[in-house]
Amino acid sequence: MDGDHAACEGALAAGCRFVAGYPITPSTEVVERFAARIPLVGGMFIQMEDEIASSIAMQGGCWAGQKVMTVTSGPGLSLMMEHLGYAAITETPCVIVDVQRGGPSTGLPTLPAQADMMQVKWGSHGDYEIIALCPNSPQECFDLMIKAFNLAETYRCPVMFMMDEVVGHMTERVVIPPADQIDVVERNFTKKKPGEYKPYAAPPDGVPEMVKAGMGHRIHVTGLTHDERGYPSMTVATQEKLGWRLVNKIRKNAHQLVDVREDGVEGADVVVVSFGITSRVAMAAVEAARAKGLKVGHLRLVIAWPFPAARIRELAGKVKAFVVPELNLGQMVLEVERAAAGRAKTYGCPHPGGTVHEPGVILETIMEAAR
Repeated sequence: MDGDHAACEGALAAGCRFVAGYPITPSTEVVERFAARIPLVGGMFIQMEDEIASSIAMQGGCWAGQKVMTVTSGPGLSLMMEHLGYAAITETPCVIVDVQRGGPSTGLPTLPAQADMMQVKWGSHGDYEIIALCPNSPQECFDLMIKAFNLAETYRCPVMFMMDEVVGHMTERVVIPPADQIDVVERNFTKKKPGEYKPYAAPPDGVPEMVKAGMGHRIHVTGLTHDERGYPSMTVATQEKLGWRLVNKIRKNAHQLVDVREDGVEGADVVVVSFGITSRVAMAAVEAARAKGLKVGHLRLVIAWPFPAARIRELAGKVKAFVVPELNLGQMVLEVERAAAGRAKTYGCPHPGGTVHEPGVILETIMEAAR
């Protein structure tokens, strides 16, 4: 199956039973399949009037007790940014799938890009943290979608699923294991009695227990800065307490969240850092460079946010340079450069999107970095 359909099947396997969405290329196949499949397992797909409505209806479904998702691309993602911040401050576990396409604005609706990476990190105002996964195959669209839902439930935060048009539309073999072999994290509903429970009173890990409508608790879900009861509070002390908790529940667990795949980085002179479809093209360039006798490693970002800064910093003390190919004009390369902190040179290998890199272009950058 293709990556879009595999992502749908991963969501179903993870227990997603409510999706609100609006059709937009090249993500529509995810929700088309969900709409066809969901009556068979007991759930709902609702097509809203636009992406703004979709991204808030999804969160309503979550507070009604369901695992939830929405799916979009390009300008639709831009419309959802206010509600990304709303999910962050209300700590609403949800998954937002972004099948990236060329931009800005309407851009290239049917062609690939990877130019939304900074938007999903910084696109909504204020301070917050998200988690973002980057599959590079239909199989990973299935596997990592389950992981995305598990992380959303574990950390009570929005999780971004950063596909691209090529991964979404490529067709490959996908192995779907029996349901009893799939590790699914269920929602941590409180066992406290009504009157004892405070919706935003967090344990040491910073992640509060959750409730749903109908459990008998008084809950108040607001985008305003709020206290442990969920009630709005305009004090600086409340803002400081809530703000630090929202970011620290991710930052302090970054060492557990970081997920990279490494190939030949130990002893390498040059390390190529890539993600998504570009990681598959990059491997062809890495193999070509090795055939020329160069010592080249490859580090693939499976989780892009939080960024593996500590690992890049460690490698920067051992390698000569990093090469960062990506289907944008320079985004994640800035993170690599920041983490390397001048200890190793960083070479971007940008591409405006519309197609993927030619492996030879990445190879040329690798050879330049190795000199």
